[in-house]
Amino acid sequence: MVVLIHGGFWRARYKLRLEDDLVADLARRGWAVWNLEYRRLGWRSRGGWPATFEDVAAGIDLLGELDQPLDLARVVGVGHSAGGHLAFWAAGRPGLPAGAPGAEPRIQLAGAIAQAGVVDLREGLRLQLSHGVVRRLLGGTPDKHPRRYELASPVERLPLGASRLLVHGDADDVVPISIARGYQRRALAAGDPCELIELPGVGHMEHVDPRSAAWPPVVGWLEEHR
Repeated sequence: MVVLIHGGFWRARYKLRLEDDLVADLARRGWAVWNLEYRRLGWRSRGGWPATFEDVAAGIDLLGELDQPLDLARVVGVGHSAGGHLAFWAAGRPGLPAGAPGAEPRIQLAGAIAQAGVVDLREGLRLQLSHGVVRRLLGGTPDKHPRRYELASPVERLPLGASRLLVHGDADDVVPISIARGYQRRALAAGDPCELIELPGVGHMEHVDPRSAAWPPVVGWLEEHR
């Protein structure tokens, strides 16, 4: 079972249809696929903290209520860009304190893959990714809302324990590969194994094209952990 989470820097103008080609490819390979939507940043969508996180958690937990023959012990989250952030965050839900958005999950992810993921929100803010969108996501800076960053940023939830893969192109000028490298260093330092596959010459949007060089490492990892 794969839960796909689309990117777009958490903004409302980007929707789950970004994942259509990956949905079709995974289904053709025999995977059950749950393409997840969530409230995003924009006056009509009203996403951000905590709504975006609550939606992702609720969407994953809803799998347990479906009348389908799903193997819920082997659910893997796969997300691109902002979706990679949310996939890694979701993998860390069992470690969230009571009362936090997403705490006490009914469905626990067995693993997660971040495709060019924004897996360090403080660093994303420092780099001013997408004109400082992290500030909008969490309603302010770490000085104003330190607890939100602690709960929402995957790198600050280490160690997670769940199997994880980072896939990132070294030609990505939207989310730099330094974020993935930094996450892996901190994960290993915390005694939390996390694999990083660096893709030479690959940029940012190739990850949503199953014909690109960015996709085979993802399906290969999924098959290994099937």
